[in-house]
Amino acid sequence: MASARDITDLDGREPFGAAAARVVAIRAQEVWDHSHDVQDTGDIERVHDMRVATRRLRAMLEVFAPCFPAKAHRDVLRDVKDLADALGRRRDLDVQIDLLRSYGEQAASADRRGVESLVEHFREVQAAGNADLAQALDEVKRRDLRARLTALVEAAA
Repeated sequence: MASARDITDLDGREPFGAAAARVVAIRAQEVWDHSHDVQDTGDIERVHDMRVATRRLRAMLEVFAPCFPAKAHRDVLRDVKDLADALGRRRDLDVQIDLLRSYGEQAASADRRGVESLVEHFREVQAAGNADLAQALDEVKRRDLRARLTALVEAAA
């Protein structure tokens, strides 16, 4: 799992809005940093890292809510939650497939065919989850979440 970037030089003398701007900007950048090839089912850690980054961003948006214009904040937070949900649905399938594959490697030979059948079923469901994730990523672009996060940061600073 990718570690969160350190946010240096925060102290209690800094205005709350300035701290909000700095923290949210960094956490938002982490989301974009992990978005490359997030739909690649061959590397399940990509979707995990992006999901964790969205959860961190969401937490900071909630902590610093008073620093942002209410309507813009509410809309951005909803979009971050929707993205995190789509990533979570895909991640759940990745974990299920990984566990089944590990189990299948240790299962009795008579059981392997059944386990492989389950893996194939979950791969089909994973493909549907990936389509849902693609739709969520398209929605992020369509609604220009990145620019709206930048505007929140600028409003807080």
